[in-house]
Amino acid sequence: MPDTRDRTATPVRAAGAALPAAPDLLRTALADARSPRVPELSPYAPERPFPWNAPVAANVGEPGAAIDLDRVLRLSLAAPAGAPGRLRPVPSAGALHPVRAHLLLGPKCSLPPGRYAYDPRTHRAHLRGPAPDGVPPGALVVLAVAASRTVAHYGHRAWPLLLLDTGHAAAALALAGAATAGVLVSLDADGSLLSAAAGLPDAPDWLSTWPGTEPELPLAAVRLTPPGGSSGTEPPLNAWAALPRASAPTPQPGADTTPPPELAAARHLLHRIAQAPGRPGGTWHPASRPGEVTDEALEARRSAPPGELNRPPGNELLARILATARSVRPDGPSWTVAAGGAAPALYAAAPGEPGLDVRATGDARPTLAHWAAGQRWLATSGAVLLAHGCPEDASRATVRGSHLVAGYAAGTSQAHATALGLRSRPIGSWQQADLGAALGDTPGRDWIVHGLALGAPATTPGIPATPPATSAPTPATPPTASAAPAAPSGEEERP
Repeated sequence: MPDTRDRTATPVRAAGAALPAAPDLLRTALADARSPRVPELSPYAPERPFPWNAPVAANVGEPGAAIDLDRVLRLSLAAPAGAPGRLRPVPSAGALHPVRAHLLLGPKCSLPPGRYAYDPRTHRAHLRGPAPDGVPPGALVVLAVAASRTVAHYGHRAWPLLLLDTGHAAAALALAGAATAGVLVSLDADGSLLSAAAGLPDAPDWLSTWPGTEPELPLAAVRLTPPGGSSGTEPPLNAWAALPRASAPTPQPGADTTPPPELAAARHLLHRIAQAPGRPGGTWHPASRPGEVTDEALEARRSAPPGELNRPPGNELLARILATARSVRPDGPSWTVAAGGAAPALYAAAPGEPGLDVRATGDARPTLAHWAAGQRWLATSGAVLLAHGCPEDASRATVRGSHLVAGYAAGTSQAHATALGLRSRPIGSWQQADLGAALGDTPGRDWIVHGLALGAPATTPGIPATPPATSAPTPATPPTASAAPAAPSGEEERP
């Protein structure tokens, strides 16, 4: 990340300083993450060894197990073969791998019932404790983030990226599981309940309970049920939470016992965002995967290099990807797509019918390149799918939901794009990207939350270089590069 002279424009709190009270803390942090302030340079934070080193469980369960966890985890969270230094193939937050999976398994799985921690590098599950009596068949996967590496790299911009990456991980699990199991996804269950269910200390108690280890903050959960199982029943989070705490991770040199102020602030903020005492069990939405998405497509998906994303897909393909993003969840952000070509435009879904509707004419991509942490290659990308909403005064639930759903829908859309032969790359970090204000709407109400760059491969036949509009253009024009603040060049997101 390039050095600049204005890195300390926003004061950094001293260790132990009081944090602002919510909701001021959230509003201040959201404004800071969206500001042009460049993160402080921090020492490189190497990835530590996997901390859960309990005995490895053999991948065998009861005869006739319905849920093949070897397959589900291999297609979703396992480190890609032949890609050293990387975990998932399409991270949304800089390839820093913050998301960890805790498996809560009942009968009918290819592992015996119990609590497990999953190691994506070795593709092994480590047993941490037993299952509760009478737990229903199937698997619950609690997704938690270890924030230190992401915060060291992205500073005050890190916490939204941690939410986005959790959404991508939830999408990967849901897509892998949906072919053979019933899938339910919760992006709003109470974080403290998720911690207890996974056998983890609550975030404020972690360092005093397990000193010398890195806290993990649960943000989402995915449930897999065997065919014919009762997927509509309430997931048994409370039954898992009633068990004693599971085995502890191994203390490691350098794990944070006194975290730097920015890391402490990010952890505190994420813990606050994940609180949902009104409905601790969360809402659970059924998940499926687009018909074109096969196991082979899940294995093939990758974040494409920027140079492979400069051919615009046709409007028909863009409409299909946009429809996928909008249909994944009934809540969350709005979706549009900025397309290049000879007649560039900003498209929304056509109301009440398939296809695209022109929201604004002109080329929005140069402005998007400025807003996306100065990633200049975005100005020549074929198209950019955009999730937007999350006003500046959004509640904790809205901030959490907007980012988790955006990551979840972008992950699903990327898998669909791969199945359709398109190249893609998630874009997580956005600064001063007030899309609504740039289009003449009320400022502060409609911010870009996430993006997915899309490009047609050079060898794809039948894709026109200039996608035709499907409806008459509106008088509005998209934002231009001059409307965006200057941003440093450089690649904010890592492949």
